[in-house]
Amino acid sequence: MLKGSPFHERTFPLCQSWAWQAWSGYLSASSYSVVPYMEYYAIRHTAGLIDVSPLYKYRIQGKDALRVLNKIVTRDLRKFSKGHIVYTPWCDERGKVVDDGTIWNYGDGTFRLTSAQPSLKWIEDNSVGLDVRVEDVSEDVGTLALQGPSSRAILRDAAGPALDKLKFFRFTTAKIDGIPVEISRTGYTGDLGYEIWVGRDQALPLFDAMMKYGAPHHMQLAGQTAMDACRIEAGFVLAEVDYVHSRSALIDEQRYSPFELGLDWAVAMNKGPFVGRTALTEELRSGVARRTVGIEIDWATASTFFTDLGLPPQPPSEPWADKVPIYAGLRQVGWATSGVWSPTLKKYIGIATVRSAYAKTGTPLEFELEVEWERKRAPAVVVERPFYDPPYRKA
Repeated sequence: MLKGSPFHERTFPLCQSWAWQAWSGYLSASSYSVVPYMEYYAIRHTAGLIDVSPLYKYRIQGKDALRVLNKIVTRDLRKFSKGHIVYTPWCDERGKVVDDGTIWNYGDGTFRLTSAQPSLKWIEDNSVGLDVRVEDVSEDVGTLALQGPSSRAILRDAAGPALDKLKFFRFTTAKIDGIPVEISRTGYTGDLGYEIWVGRDQALPLFDAMMKYGAPHHMQLAGQTAMDACRIEAGFVLAEVDYVHSRSALIDEQRYSPFELGLDWAVAMNKGPFVGRTALTEELRSGVARRTVGIEIDWATASTFFTDLGLPPQPPSEPWADKVPIYAGLRQVGWATSGVWSPTLKKYIGIATVRSAYAKTGTPLEFELEVEWERKRAPAVVVERPFYDPPYRKA
């Protein structure tokens, strides 16, 4: 049976659409309103409040905590000090991504790891014989993502002006209406944003406080559909959509290395031994076979496939997650894994996997469309990710 998050008592009656989906064993709202793009526009123009509590969360302590984490993940955690948050993937022995998430450094030998999949056994298996204690605190902590250009102003009202100085991928402690919280400058929308972490027993008062402080700024509750549209615009990959966790993949084709996902920048090959390093070294030596890229579909051409049949043009009204063939001439060279019509950019964009020879920015491709059960090919081109990256996001 699916569970409710620490905020479910408040979010359930506010979900006018009755559109729910499963997320890590929890009920998660796909959208609260019957028009999901109203929530998208809130994120892009004011602020959206998203319940992201289903993330797995682990507290990791002990003399060897840093050593164990640095052995597991691909980033070099020795470079990050107290108050830093690090995004990182971690790999199996074959160099394929087990999962990705964030690691928090509390500065006293304590760390927090967040992930999309259960990671407790993976951490414990890699810490045998070392002084490490791992505690699953997923049920104990509720998390609200406050995302959008008005998020800083809302937090200033809620927690004071000190939050103005919080840098990108940093965290701090604060109080909101007397409620102790942790606030991180992180998110999954590619916009200015924060995540607010609170003990379960204080979750409902925190939710009420955020709704109060957000109201003058026209903040709206937002669900998974709006967040997914934003994450595609931000060029972020989504596990089990754009790639499959290596432990749940059925065939090798579903498993991806960090290099195949375009996460070269998140792999510190010179930091010393870590899980998967030998395989990744060999992959670099032999050449990365495929790459995850951004694509832009020529909607001016694609729309004619509809109008030629007397139909109105129909760009996707919501994000999709399917494997769609990508061609170069007569040859299939990859597949798109997710896409959306971007209301902000007024473009049809997607994330795709293509052979490395076709991954260079500007490479012309063709994207398969199905119109009234007929398969068509629309021109597409490889473009840089992120598609949307406002300058104030990291400022």
